[in-house]
Amino acid sequence: METSFSSYLDIKSWKAKNVNQNMQNTDMLNKFHDRIIENVVMLTIEKIGEPPCNFAFFLTGSGGRFEQGLFSDQDHGIIYKEDTKEANMFFLRLGEEISFGLNEVGYPYCEGNVMSSNPLWCKSLQEWRFQLKDWMEEASWASIRNLQIFYDARSLIGEEQLVEELKTFIHEYGQKHSYLVKRVMENVQHFKNSIGPLGQIIVEEKGKYHGCIDLKYSAFIPFVNAIRILAVKEGIQVTSTEARMLALLKDKQYASELKDSYFAYKALLQIRVNRMKDVTSYEDAHYLNVVGLSKIERAELKHILKQAKQLHQYVIALIEKV
Repeated sequence: METSFSSYLDIKSWKAKNVNQNMQNTDMLNKFHDRIIENVVMLTIEKIGEPPCNFAFFLTGSGGRFEQGLFSDQDHGIIYKEDTKEANMFFLRLGEEISFGLNEVGYPYCEGNVMSSNPLWCKSLQEWRFQLKDWMEEASWASIRNLQIFYDARSLIGEEQLVEELKTFIHEYGQKHSYLVKRVMENVQHFKNSIGPLGQIIVEEKGKYHGCIDLKYSAFIPFVNAIRILAVKEGIQVTSTEARMLALLKDKQYASELKDSYFAYKALLQIRVNRMKDVTSYEDAHYLNVVGLSKIERAELKHILKQAKQLHQYVIALIEKV
């Protein structure tokens, strides 16, 4: 594997020069992120050496779901085919270098340590099967959270089949053990209410983001979590929330309930795209100043927030019946 870049600094400079022309829509921006990350990984392999066996380097989080905004931290892992000491040592070293390189290029280290430099996220295929089984059988909040993180995995480099095989393993387990999807649901039941009793949008009352609404926790996360639960239930392996919705819309039992949610989520993505040029940090990207919105924009935001809440409630009620 080769890259046209000779250093992480070269990649960082290219990223800064080309980012503005890749902010027209979510799809274009995420393809841009993919290209940067691919080059970091390829440069890393040039530094470390050729892998001793086939592997998959995957993204998870917003990167795995193809939903990154302008700013993004790291969320990734590695699956390698051969369960040997040599492979284990090589891929952990590779994971450490990838994490370092991505940080140098402008993707900060993940605060939750979901990175291939962490042995928890860098394992052989066999070890991954054992790990996933442990997560599915253990009822702890952390285990179910890790399982959800993995289910958003998207192979970026290497054998995509390795990721698919493990997701199939999760679905097959869930088919035999109905409590799994209920545990996933219980893990994400908390919902940040964003609409008041009089129909007003609830905003931050003090601090840096006074008068703003936190779109991440009021809108994005409710959509993402609810649709992921249905994806786990139905064995849908695509990772983006939009693609999962489209797959679910083909099923009559979901079509009527999800149609409005699909268009609301698309509108939410567009709101984020429209304000990218005004965003200067990862944290800023999550907040929207409600005061500056027009009457039409405010009405659209209310509709999105209501759809997020309705979808969340619909999925909870559905899974409770399983």
